[in-house]
Amino acid sequence: MHNSIDWQCATFSELSGTQLYAILRARSEVFVVEQNCVYLDIDGADQECLHLVAWTPDQEVAAYLRIVPPGLKFAEASLGRVITSGAARGTGIGKQLLTKAIEQLDIRYPGQAVRIGAQQYLEKFYLSFGFTTASEMYLEDDIPHIEMLKPAQ
Repeated sequence: MHNSIDWQCATFSELSGTQLYAILRARSEVFVVEQNCVYLDIDGADQECLHLVAWTPDQEVAAYLRIVPPGLKFAEASLGRVITSGAARGTGIGKQLLTKAIEQLDIRYPGQAVRIGAQQYLEKFYLSFGFTTASEMYLEDDIPHIEMLKPAQ
């Protein structure tokens, strides 16, 4: 799957209607359907974020996250809505996604810290990318989360 992936990092206005629909559908499939979490995904923040997408040759979303600018969710820049499609799991694409996201953060917000609200079961994954645990567990939509911080470099 890796070789046939087309990576895109785009502002909201750079996404086509078809691309935005595919992204919102993928987010809904993971967060609402798979995780059985009824919440309003469209939160008004997408227009301010960068969108990092791994597209399959069929223009399906293999992996996705949004890069949230400083001051929108946390004082620091952040990553959110991190997903890997069911078909792409176990291929290493999640690691590629986070590597590419950190590269984008380094370009756009050089030397700045990054704070995320991560699902707790992914703590070790984020630790492997230099994040540190920065809060006690808290529930968000009945799912255990923790804040994690990647210190300024």
